[in-house]
Amino acid sequence: MAPIISLLLSLLLLISPSSSRTLPTSTPSTPQPGPIQTLNRNYKFACDPARFKSLSLDINNFAYCNKSLSYYDRVDDLISRMSVGEKVHQISDYAYGVDRIGLPKYKWWSEILHGVSTVGQFDPGHATSFGGDVPGATQFPEVILSVASFNESLWKSIAQTVSTEARAMYNLGHTYLTFWSPVINVARDPRWGRIMETPGEDAFTIGKYSVNFVRGLQDVEGFEVTSDLNTRPIKIASCCKHFAAYDIENWYFSERFSFNARVTEQDMVESFNLPFEMCIKEGDSTSAMCSYNQVNGFPSCADPKLLTQTIRGEWNLHGYIVSDCYIYQYLHDNQKWLNLPKEELVAKVINAGLDLECGWDHHDQAILAVKQGKLREKEIDRALKNLYLVLMRVGFFDGMEKYDSFGTDHICTQEHMDLAADAARQGIVLLKNVNNTLPLNKDIHKKLALGGTHVNATDAMKGNYAGTQCRFVTPLNALQADANVTYVLGCDLYCNNKTVTGQMKNATSGADATVLFMGIDASIEGETIDRRELLLNPGQVSFIEEVANASKNPIVLVILSAGGLDVSFAKDNDKIGAILWAGYPGQEGGRAIADVIYGRYNPGGRLPITWYPNNYTESIPMTSMQFRPDQELGYPGRTYKFYDGPTVYPFGYGLSYTTFNYTLKANPTKIETKLEKYQKCLQISTKNSATSPQCPSAVITTMPCNETIDFEVEVANIGKVDGSDAVIVYAVPPEYVDGAPIKQVVAFDRVFVGAGKSQVVKFSVNVCQRLSVVEKTAYRVLPAGAHKIVIGDSSVSFDVDVELVY
Repeated sequence: MAPIISLLLSLLLLISPSSSRTLPTSTPSTPQPGPIQTLNRNYKFACDPARFKSLSLDINNFAYCNKSLSYYDRVDDLISRMSVGEKVHQISDYAYGVDRIGLPKYKWWSEILHGVSTVGQFDPGHATSFGGDVPGATQFPEVILSVASFNESLWKSIAQTVSTEARAMYNLGHTYLTFWSPVINVARDPRWGRIMETPGEDAFTIGKYSVNFVRGLQDVEGFEVTSDLNTRPIKIASCCKHFAAYDIENWYFSERFSFNARVTEQDMVESFNLPFEMCIKEGDSTSAMCSYNQVNGFPSCADPKLLTQTIRGEWNLHGYIVSDCYIYQYLHDNQKWLNLPKEELVAKVINAGLDLECGWDHHDQAILAVKQGKLREKEIDRALKNLYLVLMRVGFFDGMEKYDSFGTDHICTQEHMDLAADAARQGIVLLKNVNNTLPLNKDIHKKLALGGTHVNATDAMKGNYAGTQCRFVTPLNALQADANVTYVLGCDLYCNNKTVTGQMKNATSGADATVLFMGIDASIEGETIDRRELLLNPGQVSFIEEVANASKNPIVLVILSAGGLDVSFAKDNDKIGAILWAGYPGQEGGRAIADVIYGRYNPGGRLPITWYPNNYTESIPMTSMQFRPDQELGYPGRTYKFYDGPTVYPFGYGLSYTTFNYTLKANPTKIETKLEKYQKCLQISTKNSATSPQCPSAVITTMPCNETIDFEVEVANIGKVDGSDAVIVYAVPPEYVDGAPIKQVVAFDRVFVGAGKSQVVKFSVNVCQRLSVVEKTAYRVLPAGAHKIVIGDSSVSFDVDVELVY
């Protein structure tokens, strides 16, 4: 089956359309928004009395500016003052404001994925700009590299830092207070172009990242929890995106604007939904963004099941739901959904639960829908209430004393840039290190030969959804401080210049060590761009092999990429002594790489995605959405949870300059899990001839779920180098359960251990939440029987017998 699929894919490639993104071509019927409004240059907040005076208005006549009233009453007063037409002009990313009632304009759309971003800056609805008193902001590593640290406190610190810079930029008139980040879609397929923006392939890890990142962006100290979360003060507003089952850009004849993701309810609950559920329920995100694609024939942004029933109902969102950009145009022109006239389509989407469109081309249609009786005005009021409650909470109307003084001295500080460097260091993964090729020694490796595609990388280190950086420290810049460097430029992504190859071979012959910086960039993988294969360009492979063969010393290969690459040729080549994966390491990337190469930092990152061999892409189309293998079609499984074939490097892989040993210090062997008095035991899918317990499983949503597995792991550093270790804990379900994951992450922690010393790491795993599996029926159930807890990729494990009792 695989060769047939490979042939079909090759034929499709010959006639595949280009993958460039095209924006809607129709002209919006309302005037296009103007330049970014610099409200904060003149007034601290919207309800500033001086601002009303400048409009010849008396602020005392407007109850929505009366701080003695509740947010609910103030928002109700604001909405009641608008006409239908004025209301409609506030539910797009560029909110026009209403001068006659003192309501200023607002721009909802900014990005803060790994630093305040310029993405969308040329769109009239975008809010962020750089220049003048804000020439740049700190650009952290792309998300996929930061996640490789498996360090929750780092993720939260990054978010706290970028939100501080965002708040300062708001005060200086360079952005607003709502940011559409983070991206928390599962990296289901290795070809997906946006893997760099995601926290990897494990839904639980993604969820933990989202909770920490959102809390870091939003939480105001002392107000992390309040009695009414709809009025909880927030530092800036976040957005979990893109919901749901979105992970395809442009793959042959399938593109994101019209793709219908055929997804089982089992996979929805288990993988696609889990990160969003955690982001909204535990992170308390103030927004969620629906995606372009359809899910089982229904557009995500028009599905009341996804928007109203799930996001706002089951998960209790305290905020607003926004669409991906120009959604009405794509539903009408690309999907031709139900062949509806545009005003009826707009009505259906708003009625489904959408509060805000990223775009501004629906105003006339929304007004027409109200006139025709297809859209109730109260649904627009609902949307406005959700939106303006968030703006009340974030201080747009009243300011927020804690942050009102933030300014230029809160942006691009040395502390922030040092954190960006540390984030890159913590994420870098050592994939290969034959005979301790690394770290290099400054007393021995005094002459370095540097070359390759990314030796002097700048923008390539930022990845996508980046802003203007404070500065760049390239690999070449950083390593010149460590050694006498000979460098060769001119090897681009294709690296076909034989003159450059010859120059590099000459350079390596006189060097004590050679470091090659290779890989891909955002022109190969990114938004609108899915990959067709997992290989480096043949020119790069030839360059690496020729230089390696000419070198008298082992080569160090540094790879910049987000998605995995099949680098088996380098993994198996003894002349290539070490391989480092550096993701897209941000503005301080060169500094971090140099620190790892010369041993000032001991790498401890772990791969958050599986690196598959290239032939994986020949065995399964990207459009196959299911995670479990399909034996009839010959499709392998997806992610470490369901794929058991060969890998280049597995999920969770990462070496160190030292050696860590694990020892269990304390662990339970049996857990009795309480059922409710009238709760029924549920039959569970079992493997052929397998015997299940008398009470095989129970649905966890009807259980108290108070039991935890508490255990301790002693991490001993038995080497001679201090280092950090990412301890990843997996659970293996009972053997009799059919269709269960091979294993699944249930906990992780990163711990620093000095050479010759040890640290005890304590874990507490909720039995219901973490040992449960999702049945074919889409129930999340806890199976009874022997579960195995495995520490990392070691042989250290223990069994826990789970018994369901009344």
